[in-house]
Amino acid sequence: MDRRAFLRFTIVALAAAPSAGVAKELQPWKGGPPPKLVLKDLDGREYRLTDFKGKVLVVNFWATWCDPCREEMPSFNRLKDRMGDTAFAILAVNLAEGESRINEFLKQVPMNFPILLDRDGAVANAWHARLLPYTVVIGPDQRARYSALGALDWGAPEVEATLRKLLPQR
Repeated sequence: MDRRAFLRFTIVALAAAPSAGVAKELQPWKGGPPPKLVLKDLDGREYRLTDFKGKVLVVNFWATWCDPCREEMPSFNRLKDRMGDTAFAILAVNLAEGESRINEFLKQVPMNFPILLDRDGAVANAWHARLLPYTVVIGPDQRARYSALGALDWGAPEVEATLRKLLPQR
């Protein structure tokens, strides 16, 4: 199977697969170092994982067709607001959708963090984002610390407390 056929198969399989549902809590990461991440946002600005060294970074893989993803997004906004000016960031990696579709969604649910475009699904594949939503928490040292398969209430006090423990001491 050539690369294009494989990517089409992966995208169709992800679209046809049930979403991951609801995650109960953050799970400790057991997957080794996080894969490379170099993607552009809707404005063409490039983001790299290494740009966030010294910060707690939440990397969320999502799509507009994923009901749990859509339901989860407002809780990321609340979390980002509550984390304030701390060394904290969120990146939402959209899986292979067109910009017009993403922009229509953003009219309904504005987001206060970057939306990155994984146009061919290669980054999601490298990160093993097989079901959506899928989220990985990266510590200030660039080590993956936690993951969540399925929608999580990112505004829950226990989730915020876990993330705050990772923040670098001032």
